[in-house]
Amino acid sequence: MSRALRWFRELPLRSRLALLVATAVTVAVAAMAAACWFITQGVLTSQLDNRLRNQAASSASEEYANVLIQTCQSPDPKPIRLPGNTPLTQLVFPDGTVCANPRSAHLRVERSDVEVAAGLRDDALHTTTDGAGVERRVYTKAARVTGPVQQSRVAVSIAVPMSDVTTPLNKLAIVLLIVSGIGVFGAGAAGLWVARTGLRPVDRLTGTVEHVARTEDLTVRIPAEGEDEIARLSRSFNAMTAALASSRDRQSQLIADAGHELRTPLTSLRTNIELLARSEETGRAIPAADRKALMASVKAQMTELASLIGDLQELSRPDAVRAGPLEVVAFHDIARLALDRARLRGPELDIRAQLAPWYVRAEPASLERAVVNVLDNAVKFSPPHGTVEVTLDRGTLTVRDQGPGIPADELPHVFERFWRSPSARSLPGSGLGLSIVARTVQHAGGTVTLGAAGDGGGTVATIRLPGAPTPPPDAPLA
Repeated sequence: MSRALRWFRELPLRSRLALLVATAVTVAVAAMAAACWFITQGVLTSQLDNRLRNQAASSASEEYANVLIQTCQSPDPKPIRLPGNTPLTQLVFPDGTVCANPRSAHLRVERSDVEVAAGLRDDALHTTTDGAGVERRVYTKAARVTGPVQQSRVAVSIAVPMSDVTTPLNKLAIVLLIVSGIGVFGAGAAGLWVARTGLRPVDRLTGTVEHVARTEDLTVRIPAEGEDEIARLSRSFNAMTAALASSRDRQSQLIADAGHELRTPLTSLRTNIELLARSEETGRAIPAADRKALMASVKAQMTELASLIGDLQELSRPDAVRAGPLEVVAFHDIARLALDRARLRGPELDIRAQLAPWYVRAEPASLERAVVNVLDNAVKFSPPHGTVEVTLDRGTLTVRDQGPGIPADELPHVFERFWRSPSARSLPGSGLGLSIVARTVQHAGGTVTLGAAGDGGGTVATIRLPGAPTPPPDAPLA
């Protein structure tokens, strides 16, 4: 059994489908043929039994029984000449003896025949074999005979050959066998055709997958028609390859943008370091003020380069790795810590804050960095001695500055990676800060928007985060 199962599993899928279809049809055809044969047998046997009952009840049968018993009781019994269509008939006595035509074959007496002769039952039906070896259907019933008899009770058995049933059944069996064979052969051929037709889309899908694996060409698409499982699989595959192509394009764009952004600080660093190295090689000292400015420039460029590399690492990690577990944190405390850092970076600015208590579910370090990035933008674009207004009210953090603002046509791009407004190209930054803000806020289930501040100019950044259950007073906050 295990060897046959292993052989079946090793077959190609279309061969297995064809074999399963052929097996199912074979079982169905065999069941229908067997049912047809047994039903026909029952009908023919029932018709034969009814014919025997009618013949036993006829007057000719009774007359023949009287003639037969007189012949059997004669000292010199002579054969009785009967018409050709007269069934085989014999008398059965309660002691099991029989009276039969000497010209006819004798029937084997069954127990039921004796019981009928003894008056224990009305009639009996059974199949037996006569003395000549012919299978016959026998009907026995109590008989009324006239004239002097030695026994008070007697039964008459009438028999006809079973060939009236077996011959049509044998012909029917041959027909059913031929039809079943044709049906099974046709089912096998139809199963193979159905398997090939049904698996043709799978073959196309397999060929496409192999082509993609061989050439890494993610632009290939499979035609998907209809609403069946194959069409759904094709659409899913097309969606997967489209997502992979988009991911690869974003990866290529990220690498290209990162290379472009890294080139500027690296070029500046290289220039400054070459100046310092040339000064050491030639022995020409750089003026102290120029050397101090050069070292400050190197330090600033290294800081910008480190910040850019950190942002790239943050964006390159998958969401499941980049974002830690969400915790219930005090949004107002995180905003207060970010404000302290912003005041250090813009000591000349007037940063006003109104922070109402609000608790959210977020990753503390990522949320603090997002708020710091928003405040850094406000500090960076605010004019000297300008005002930055920060408000936290029922989960909505609003940061408003008095800077030049963002043109309306640039607002849709502010959260894209490496995008920087043309007016901000000269300012330090990588263009990744707001992209990190958007990712962090979305991971916490919130939204972030930028828009014009209205009267007085400037920009308004708005972060909205859903609230979380307030922790107990003695519970430590992350």
